[in-house]
Amino acid sequence: MKKVLTITLLMSIMSMTLTPVLAVEDKSASQPKQFKTMVKKSKNASDDYKYAYVNMDFWNNFNDENLNAYINKAIKNNYDLKNATLAVEEYYQNTKIQFANELPQVGAGFSPNYLKMPGNSSWDWAFATPAIANYEVDIFLKNRDKTKSAKKLYEGSKYDERAAYIAIASSVGTAYFNIVRLDKLIDLQKEIVELRQEIYDLMLASNREGLASTADTVKANKSLVQGQTDLIELQKQREFLLHQLAVLVGDSPENVSEFKRTPFENINYTGVIPSEISSDIIVQRPDYLKAEAMVEKAGIDVRVAKKEFLPSINLTGLALFNAGNLGSAWSTKSMLGVLAAGAMLPIFTGGRRVANLKLKKVQYDEILNKYLQTNLTAIQEVNDALVSVKKDTEKMTQTKKQAELEKTDFMYNRDKYNQGVISKLDLIQFKENLLTIDKLVAQQQIECMVDYIGLYKAVGSKI
Repeated sequence: MKKVLTITLLMSIMSMTLTPVLAVEDKSASQPKQFKTMVKKSKNASDDYKYAYVNMDFWNNFNDENLNAYINKAIKNNYDLKNATLAVEEYYQNTKIQFANELPQVGAGFSPNYLKMPGNSSWDWAFATPAIANYEVDIFLKNRDKTKSAKKLYEGSKYDERAAYIAIASSVGTAYFNIVRLDKLIDLQKEIVELRQEIYDLMLASNREGLASTADTVKANKSLVQGQTDLIELQKQREFLLHQLAVLVGDSPENVSEFKRTPFENINYTGVIPSEISSDIIVQRPDYLKAEAMVEKAGIDVRVAKKEFLPSINLTGLALFNAGNLGSAWSTKSMLGVLAAGAMLPIFTGGRRVANLKLKKVQYDEILNKYLQTNLTAIQEVNDALVSVKKDTEKMTQTKKQAELEKTDFMYNRDKYNQGVISKLDLIQFKENLLTIDKLVAQQQIECMVDYIGLYKAVGSKI
C-alpha cells in the first residue's frame, strides 16, 4: 500500500505545479563573473559616467556658465535620457534572465493529502515534501551562446544611451546659441525699426512741406511696417526656441522668462578645432560601436541556430518525503530519490530548424550591410562637419572685414553730416546698412558655434 501511495503522489507531483514554492535569494552571494561589469546603477548611483558621455571638457571651452548649467540640468532631468537609462536596465535584466537558463532549476513544496485508497474503508492523511532539480547539460554551449547574444543587446543599449546623451547635449547647445543669436538680432532689429520710424517721420514732415512726394512717404511707411514684421518674426522664433530648451532640460515652457543666457558679445570659444579627424576617433562613435556589436550578435545567433540541430541533454533529480504523519515525514524511511538523465533530438520539425538557420544567415548579412553603411555615414558626417567649420569660419572672417569697412564708411559719412555735406536722412540710411551687416556677423558667428557642436556630435563627443 505504501508503494502504491508513493507512486500515486509522485505522478501527481510530476504533473502539477507545486505550491507553495519558496525561493530565497542569497544577498551575500557574489554576482556571476560575466555580470560584474554590468552592476552599476544598483550599487553606484553616481552620474559621473553620464558627464563622461557628453564630454564636459568640450562644453567648458565656451566659457559659459549658463550653457553648462543647462547641459547639467538636461543630464539630470531630460525624460528621453531617463528612458534611455531605463532601457539599459531592461536589457541588463533580460540578460540575467537568459543567464538563468545556464543554471540548474530547483523547486520544493509541501503537499498534504487526505485520501481513501482502494480496499480500505477509512480515510487517511498523507504528507509529501517533494524537491525537484533539473539541469540542461550545456556541453555544446548553446545556452552560453544565447547568453552572449543577450549580452550584446545589453552592450548595444549602452551605446544607445551614450548616443542619446550626446544628441540631447548637442540639441541643448544648439538651441541655447540660437537663442543668444536671436537676442542679438532682436536688439539690432529694434534699432533698425527705430531708424525706419525716424525716416518715416522725416518723410512725413517733408511731405507736409512739399519737399517729399507721397510715394516716397508711402515707401518709407512700407519699410517701417516690414521692419516691425521682421521683429515680430524674430521674437516668435526666440519663444519657440526657449520652449524647446525648456523641454530639453526637463522644465516647463511656462518658466522660460527665467532662463538666463550670456550676451552675444561675451560668447567666446577657446578650444582648438582640429583640421582633420583620425579614423580611430570615428570608430568610437556610439552608433558605430553598436553596429559592430550587432554584427557580433548576429554571428552568435547563426551559431546558436546551427546548434539547434544537436541533441539536448537533461539531468533530473527528485527527492520525495512521504509519510502518514508529520512526525515521520522527513525520515530516511519515508524518502524516495530519483536521478535520471536523458537526451532529446528532434527528428522532424517541419523544416523549422533549417528555415531558422537560413533566416539567421540572412539577418547576419543584413546587419553586416547596416554596419558597413554606418561606417560610410560616420565618415561622411565627420567630413561634412569639418567642411562646415572651415567654410563658415572663412565666411565669417570675410563678413567681419565687410563689417569693419561698413563701420569706417559710416564714420566718414557721419563726419560729412556734421559738416553739412549730407542730409540726416542719408546718415540714417548708412546707419541701417551698418546694423544690417552687424546682424549678418551675429548670424554667422553663431553658425560657427553650432558647427563646432555639429563636429562634436559627428565624432561622438571625442573632440
